[in-house]
Amino acid sequence: MSTDTSREVRLKSRPSGMPTKSNFEVVEVDIPQPGDGEFLVKNEWMSVDPYMRGRMREGESYVPPFALGKVMDGGCVGRVVESHHPDFSEGDYVLGSAGWRDHWVSQGEGVRKIDVSKVPASSYLSVLGLTGMTAYVGLLKIGALKDGETVFVSAASGAVGSIVCQIAKIKGCRVIASSGSDEKIAWLKDKAGVDAAINYRNVDSISGALEELCPDGIDVYFDNVGGDHLEGAIDHMNDFGRIACCGMISGYNDEHPEPGPANLFKIIGKRLRMQGFIVRDHQDQEENFAREMSEWIQAGDIVWEETVTEGLENSPDAFISLFEGDKMGKALVTI
Repeated sequence: MSTDTSREVRLKSRPSGMPTKSNFEVVEVDIPQPGDGEFLVKNEWMSVDPYMRGRMREGESYVPPFALGKVMDGGCVGRVVESHHPDFSEGDYVLGSAGWRDHWVSQGEGVRKIDVSKVPASSYLSVLGLTGMTAYVGLLKIGALKDGETVFVSAASGAVGSIVCQIAKIKGCRVIASSGSDEKIAWLKDKAGVDAAINYRNVDSISGALEELCPDGIDVYFDNVGGDHLEGAIDHMNDFGRIACCGMISGYNDEHPEPGPANLFKIIGKRLRMQGFIVRDHQDQEENFAREMSEWIQAGDIVWEETVTEGLENSPDAFISLFEGDKMGKALVTI
């Protein structure tokens, strides 16, 4: 690649079912030049996230779909390499949303400077970023967690789920986790400190496993999966329990939606509250989140994992792996 060019990843075609590398293309472009009041960023890290699968479809949603033939975007951390902006200087590290590319130009809107002197830059895309805040808001605000309750978390070794488990433990709760490999189950028990864990690949049913592990029922279910996990959780929710719906990755690649849980009628008798949420709707929580999460990290109460893929050209592989169940914690690309 010439020193005068940059790379970007574009959506070449819309996936049908599981995405493949043929749905993406890596294109060389000229490095953009910053004008007055602008600055140029060279990305060092970018995030790949399950929600991006929804943006590959046409149609209305809470976030616009990716346009065919155009560069994709997502969370990123980079370093300012040229600036004509009074608030951003060369060498500053910044957090933005112009991922899937080497370079980008900004006037500063939606971009914030970050301090990488005490924590790795990548942590601002995981535990100290929207990932951590999603766990925080979903469990404490949407799930209205109370100290000492029983919490069930699906996709518990993932980016959000692993943080949910640990916040619940900090709050003195009993935590039941679900994941898909013995290695992940061991991490959840040994590192995240959960009380019990289900390898969903090794049980006849989620509901049956929860019946054994939750004899006193479930007060809060943090749902990242949907499908049989949601159905199993509803079976064992206590009266007035809360379900925080963060994601339903089991159905993201379905060409035709699967039928919903067959036991939704139990929501009425159990007087359950089931609420979906988008973390960007809760920016009022950002200051509290940043303060508390920093305190928990410094106290050694929060640990996290990152699955890192090297090279912008390999970002499609990193994205596809989200749906293959191989990663631990947050999926990132180092550029």
